Formats: sequence, C-alpha cells, structure tokens
Amino acid sequence: MKSKQNQPQNQESAPLSLIGSMIKSEREKRGMTQSDFAKSLKTSQSAIARIESGDQNMTVELLAKINSVLGSRIITAQNPNQMQTDDFIIRGGKKLSGTIRTNPSKNGALGLICASLMNSGTTTLHNIPRIEEIYRIIEVFQSMNIDIRWVGDHSLFIKVNPQTLSTENLELSSAAKIRSGLMAIGAMAHHIKKFSLPHSGGCQMGERTISAHKYAIEELGIAVKVTDTEYQMSVGKPKTNHITMYEASDTATINALLAASRITETTEIAFAQQNYMVLDVCYLLQKFGIEISGMGTHRLSIKGTKSITMDIEHYNSEDPIESMLFISAAIVTRSEITITHCPIDFLELELYKLKLMGLQYSLSEFYLSDNGKTRLCDIIIKPSELKSLPDKLHSLPYPGINTDNLPFFVPICTIATGRTLLHDWMWENRAIYFTELNRLGAQIDLLDPHRIIITGGQKLRGAQVVCPPALRPSAIILVAMLGASGTSVLRNVYAIKRGYENLVDRLTSLGADIEQIHSVTG
Repeated sequence: MKSKQNQPQNQESAPLSLIGSMIKSEREKRGMTQSDFAKSLKTSQSAIARIESGDQNMTVELLAKINSVLGSRIITAQNPNQMQTDDFIIRGGKKLSGTIRTNPSKNGALGLICASLMNSGTTTLHNIPRIEEIYRIIEVFQSMNIDIRWVGDHSLFIKVNPQTLSTENLELSSAAKIRSGLMAIGAMAHHIKKFSLPHSGGCQMGERTISAHKYAIEELGIAVKVTDTEYQMSVGKPKTNHITMYEASDTATINALLAASRITETTEIAFAQQNYMVLDVCYLLQKFGIEISGMGTHRLSIKGTKSITMDIEHYNSEDPIESMLFISAAIVTRSEITITHCPIDFLELELYKLKLMGLQYSLSEFYLSDNGKTRLCDIIIKPSELKSLPDKLHSLPYPGINTDNLPFFVPICTIATGRTLLHDWMWENRAIYFTELNRLGAQIDLLDPHRIIITGGQKLRGAQVVCPPALRPSAIILVAMLGASGTSVLRNVYAIKRGYENLVDRLTSLGADIEQIHSVTG
C-alpha cells in the first residue's frame, strides 16, 4: 500500500493547504502567536488553526484582513472562496535538443541594484532579468522615493536623491516577499542616519538569521535593533577598521562592502565570500572609484570615498544557477543540448562531480561576459548513464558546490543507479521539500531536516504537485516533471517566476511540452 505522501494532492484542497502554510510562516516571522493573530482578525484561535492547516475556506474579506494584519499579499481572491494561480502543465518524457542561452543572474542583479544606492549620480544597469524578485525590489525602492525604472528590455535606470530618500512609506507587501532588501542597509546608511526595514522574506526554508549582516555592519557603525516586525538602524562612527564575517554569507559580505565603501580609511574584511554576486558588486564599486584589493580571496581591503556622484553604466553577469537548471534538465531527459554563456568558474566543481558520475559533456573555448570580467563558455551535455557517487553530496561556500546548485542534483540522482546521501546543511527544512519528488515516483527518504537518501534508478511518472514556497525546490520539481512519463501539473508557480524569466517559452524552444495556465481554485 502506497503511503499518503506518494499520492497526488487533491486539486481542491492543495491550494488552501499551501496558503495556510504561507500564512503561518508570515505570522511566525512577525513573532505573533495564534492567539495574537486571532485577536487582530477578531476571530477564534481555533479558526486560525484551521486556516493554517488548510481546513477552512476563506472569503475575500478574510483574505483582505489577513493581508492587512501581516502586511503581505498572501494571495489575491477573485471572488469568495476562490483564488487565482499560475500553473504549468508538463507532458514529460520528451527528448530535448538545441541551444539555450544562460540568462543574467538574479542574485547579481539584486546586489547591483542595492549597490547603486551608493551613487548620487545616475546608474544604468544592463542585463537585468525581468523576474518577480526584481519587480518586488523595484516596488520597494520606488516607495523610498528612488527613481528606478526600466529604460530598455533588460536595463534599469537608477538615481538616488539623498534628501528625499525615506523608508516612511515603504511598500511592505513587496518588501515581505524578498530578502535582498537587507543588502541595501550598507548603502542607505551613508544617506540616512536612522531608518527601518521590515523582516526579510523570500524563500521559506526555516530560520534565516541576519546575524552575519548585523555583526558586520555594527562593527562599521550601524547599530541594528530587531523588533517583532522590523529592523531599526541608526548610524554612528565605525568601531574598527577590521571585521571578520560571522559566517560564510554572500549577501552579508555585500552589505559589509557597501557599508565600508563610503569610509575613507581602509577597511579589511576577513572571511569575505567571493561568489559570483559578490564579485559583480565589487566590479561596480570599482567603477564608483572605490579601491578594492584581495578580490578572489577571502580577505578584502576597501578604501572608500565620502561622495559618489557619477554617471555609470554597468553590465550584470550570467547566472550559474540557471546554467545548472538546464544541465539538470538535459541529464534527466537524457538529451543533448548546448547551454551557452555559462559562468564556468562557478560550475567547475559541479561538472566534475557529474563527470565522476558518468556524465559526458564538452566545453567550448572561454570568452568574457559583457562586464569584461566573468569567464564564460558553452557546455554541450550528452545523453549519459549515471551512477551515484561513493560519498555524500553537500554544498560549501565558494568554491564548493553552490548551495543553490545542490538541489539540482536531486532529480539527477533519482535516475542515477545507486544510493546518494545529500546533505543540505545550510537551510533548515529545505530538504523536506526535496521529498516532493516522491509524488513523481522517486524514492527519497528524509533522515532529518538537512539530509536525504536518494535511491536512484527510478522511473518517474506524471503527477500533480503544488510548488513549495521556495525557488530552487520548485525548480527541481519542474526538472523532474520534464523527465517523467505522462502529464504532470505544477501548481502555483510564483516561486519559479521569482528567479527565472520566460522559462516556459525557453524550455519549449528545446522541445519541452509545457503549457502555462491560469486557474481559479477554492
């Protein structure tokens, strides 16, 4: 008898269950108990329990109240008890072929947008993906009186007036959906002496501490007070010219860089990360006239400048995580495709692990990205029979396997022969989402919130799955569905749209059979 976990979710109840989970997560992030939440909504605690477990229908009025209390648009109701979502219908098991280009980086773009706040002149950023995450940060910045707007298909114009910059009318519903706004603290502190930002959003993968951000910027004179709903910043004098990062964090390293970039004395950052998005920010800061040495190492020295008023154009680099999605899709569908503009320095270890598993591939000559810095190449993936590695797969800070690339090994390991231990140590509970592939016929056993055992060689079959509220786990379900026989339905794909632009059309160009639909459920 199959377990309940392996059964397709009921089409009617699944969205309510997902919405309830999202509501619970947003409530907990704000430090509210069920009792507190019930009082705010003028309802009973038992009703809150039913809502969060997905056992209660919700009216338009109730959804509006929930959105208001949480300061977040959980979902939009079309009429009582009905919600609209974007879904994908995937007719899997089809071979892919052709060539696909890697798009510009989501994480790099977010770092560059935050770094642009340093400049009182105009910053024009090119190669910015049109994805939901970028739309949300634009909405947040516009609510702070920042002139930020599209000036081309993939170019953003940004101009900051320090005299009008303010967080008083912050767009809370958009801010609650992203985590990247935290990176703006280091830049904003050079313009505003006191300001507040709401608790960070983004993927829901357990507790996401801001300790690395807090300790670094506090050493540089930015005091952080954490309340139930927001982070309150006040700016004073730097305490030291040497900081050690509390943990290996790309975004916290960017925050420290931005905070140090308007300090005229030299600041040293030890245990600094050198992942692709950190380097992208360094390249822009250098154009701003900031001296940075030690790039490529874990010890950076920054000599800042008090004022930056320049008209600058800069190009974002390509996204290694998107390259990895297409690599994984080619492997799972046993296809030959060419993926161009791959930032090879941030894929080498992943490719080597796959080579040891039996993957056949070839690389083109190297060439440079539009930023003139990032090394790119084309990767040709060939159909291969894969076997599991003898030891575990796990992520590490760069130059280890990228934490966002690790999930794409999950669908790969489901078709490789043998058993794989995959350890996702960085995120509490993200490994739980990996078990959603069991609905497609995978055999994945959850050992604890961080570790899974994948028994490979399984034949994947079509099923219906609701996207978890996390980008990469949602993307790997899509990848697995491409390789699964029969028809699959992937529900509520907002999480995927956060990080991937026009993905349906691009996969269709390779021969995938995907249809995007708008559905109303209740």
